Amino acid sequence: MTTTPQPAPLGVAAIGYAFMGKAHSNAWRNVASFFDVPAFEQKVLVGRDAGAVAEAAAKYGWAESATDWRSVIERDDIHIIDICAPGWMHAEIAIAALEAGKHVLVEKPLANTLGEAELMTAAAAKARARGVQSMIGFNYRRVPALALARELIAEGRLGTIRHVRAAYLQDWLTDAGSPMSWRLRKETAGSGALGDIASHAIDQILYLLDDAVTEVSGRLQTFVDQRPGTSGSASGLEDVTVDDAAWVNLSLASGAIASVEASRVATGQKNSLQLEIYGSLGSLTFDLENLNELNFMDTTVPVREQGFRRILVNESEHPYLEAWWPQGHIIGWEHTFTHQMRDFLTAIAAGDAPSPSFEDGLNVQHILAAVEESAAAKSSLIQLNASVTEGA
Repeated sequence: MTTTPQPAPLGVAAIGYAFMGKAHSNAWRNVASFFDVPAFEQKVLVGRDAGAVAEAAAKYGWAESATDWRSVIERDDIHIIDICAPGWMHAEIAIAALEAGKHVLVEKPLANTLGEAELMTAAAAKARARGVQSMIGFNYRRVPALALARELIAEGRLGTIRHVRAAYLQDWLTDAGSPMSWRLRKETAGSGALGDIASHAIDQILYLLDDAVTEVSGRLQTFVDQRPGTSGSASGLEDVTVDDAAWVNLSLASGAIASVEASRVATGQKNSLQLEIYGSLGSLTFDLENLNELNFMDTTVPVREQGFRRILVNESEHPYLEAWWPQGHIIGWEHTFTHQMRDFLTAIAAGDAPSPSFEDGLNVQHILAAVEESAAAKSSLIQLNASVTEGA
């Protein structure tokens, strides 16, 4: 009797061990316990500080640690590169990994600049022709309630979508005494609230509506111009070179209009991605701070029964939830990354292009660049080619 040999486990390396590195590590550690995915191994965690990354690797379940990402990419036992490093490093690492034949997952936004994003997308297209896959980590696509929202919209339950309101609000920079970090410097972060969190809101609009952006206008504002830093200035303050908040208006190819607000100085808002989708037959509302709930208004029922009803998205019939707990036992923010790893691994095994692709990330980057252009020109209207901003 002969047996079919099983493929060797995929070797995974993650680059970056701070906030996103921790979130991704948690997902790699847990995904195979809940989902049927191809065999893989957490091979190596990469970071610049040898001692700190070694400690993180031991804590997060990685077999070893390293400080040189280039040498890790060259290893034959590494098949997947998961990029959790800051945006200014994305292009160099991703392009090198793709050229080396490694599958690549990279955190959003795709890059700090439109030019870098275009280079990454071109490299991904060449790699895909050789069977090498790539994906951008817009993890909120993996919130079950938002995946359900997309299904309801695609089924026509809301009718014709007329307008969307999206607001992503945080308050971690409200205190003017909060210190400088790489997220507040344009050369390392690219932009502030715009790229950090407005990118999520914009991606959700494209994802939920399966639509494209044709016109953009925007405004950016920095409320705290200087923060305690390491610039060596006499005042001890360093200039903030990115935005604290962004406001965006989008015209969509379908005729719908969308507004986006993003702020990291919205006092009292911790991590609130609010979405409102209004159609001719119904509406949906969602707030990330209650991520297990979707509110649905259906105007096709009799008037006396109409009103927003709360759907607790915890049934096994809902997206991703067949793998988790009995009904009513809620899941959390960290589960979106587990779902992300599940989708990435299964796409690689099937030889399919994962979603969202680098092309999707580039689409968002075009919109972000248009917002910056508009803001610099006193919120003037910027035209976009809808073919480069189509949803996935």
